[in-house]
Amino acid sequence: MILLSKETTMEIQSYQNQAELLLKEYLLADSSIPYTSVICGIFSCKMVYDLTQLFSSVYFKSYLILSKVQRNEWNNRSISTVHAIFITVMSLYFVFWSNLYSDNRYAGMIMFRSSALSTFTLGVSVGYFLADIGMIIWFYPSLGGIEYVIHHFLSLTAVAYSMMTGEGQLYTFMVLISETTTPGINLRWYFDTAGMKRSRAYLINGVVIFVTWLVARILLFMYLFYHVYLHFDQVKLVHSYGLLLIFVVPFILSVMNLMWFGKIIKGLRKTLAKRQ
Repeated sequence: MILLSKETTMEIQSYQNQAELLLKEYLLADSSIPYTSVICGIFSCKMVYDLTQLFSSVYFKSYLILSKVQRNEWNNRSISTVHAIFITVMSLYFVFWSNLYSDNRYAGMIMFRSSALSTFTLGVSVGYFLADIGMIIWFYPSLGGIEYVIHHFLSLTAVAYSMMTGEGQLYTFMVLISETTTPGINLRWYFDTAGMKRSRAYLINGVVIFVTWLVARILLFMYLFYHVYLHFDQVKLVHSYGLLLIFVVPFILSVMNLMWFGKIIKGLRKTLAKRQ
C-alpha cells in the first residue's frame, strides 16, 4: 500500500476541487450545456470510430479484407449503434420513468419543461447527427442516399431547436426512441457483409427488426400524434417554428418509416421463402 504525504494529498485534493469547480461552473453551467454537450457528442463519435478501427483490425479477420468503402461503413455503423443505445436508454427514461414530463407534476406546462440532463442528452445527439451527416455527405453516396441526408437533416434541426429553446423536448425524446431499431439494422449489415444471410441469426435478426420497427417507428409515432391531440392547448403556445417542427418533422419521418417498413416486410418474406 502506497502512503502519500500530507502535502501530496492536499495538492491532489486541490486539483480535484478545481476540476469539480470547472465542471460545475463552466462545462455544466446552464448557458454552457448546449455547446459542451455537442462537443462531447462529436468527440465521442471520433473516439468510437477510432476504437472500432483499432479493435476490428485486431479481432476481426474479415475486416482486413474489406474495401476502403466497406471499412468506412463498418466504422460508421459502430458510431450509430453506440449513439442508438445511449439515446434510446435516455429517451425511454425521460418519456416513461422520469417525472420531468409527467402529467402529475405541477411545475409548468409539459411543452416547456427541461432540465440540465435532458438538454445535455439532446446536445450529445446533436453532436452525433452533425458528425454522421458530415460523414454521409463526405462519402456520398456510399453511406446512404438522399433519404438518409433528409432524415438526418430533419432530425438534427428538430433536436437542436428543442435543445436550445427547451420547447417540446418530450416529443423530441419520443421520436428519438425510434433509434432503438438502429442496432438491429446495423447488425443485419454486419451479417450480410460476413456472408451469413442463410444463418439462423440472420433470420432472428429480421424478425427482431420487424417487431422493433413496428413498435418504435409506427405505433410510437401514432401515440405521439395522440399525445399532441390531448395536449393541444399547450402545444399551440409553442413558437411558430417549434409548431412547424412538432407537426411537420414527425409526419415526414412517419411517412419515411412506413416506406422503409414496407421494404422490411418484403425482405422478411423473401428470407422466410428461401428457408422454406
